[in-house]
Amino acid sequence: MHPRYGAEREYAVRVLGELSEEQMQSMRDGVQLEDGVAKFGMIEFLGGEGSNRWYRVTIHEGRNREVRRMFEAMGVTVSRLIRTRFGDVGLPKNLRRGRWEELDMW
Repeated sequence: MHPRYGAEREYAVRVLGELSEEQMQSMRDGVQLEDGVAKFGMIEFLGGEGSNRWYRVTIHEGRNREVRRMFEAMGVTVSRLIRTRFGDVGLPKNLRRGRWEELDMW
């Protein structure tokens, strides 16, 4: 689970504003942050209306607030960030903050 092992993390991200295709490609290629270059493995637009837009992103690193900082570098503010998958483990939608659930091992 440690970030150095490169386990892929998937997030659903709600932002205030909208990204262009060029901005999304830039986030795939790499964005310069104050602690180095960061990039998404995948970013896709999920939908939304009004000023709220949802995106699905994957990342292999684990730097502090990396997803939020990457979106802020593109000029949009993250209003909601939900981890939906950690490695091969899809996280249950009904699992609330501070709660846990035992996993069935094959």
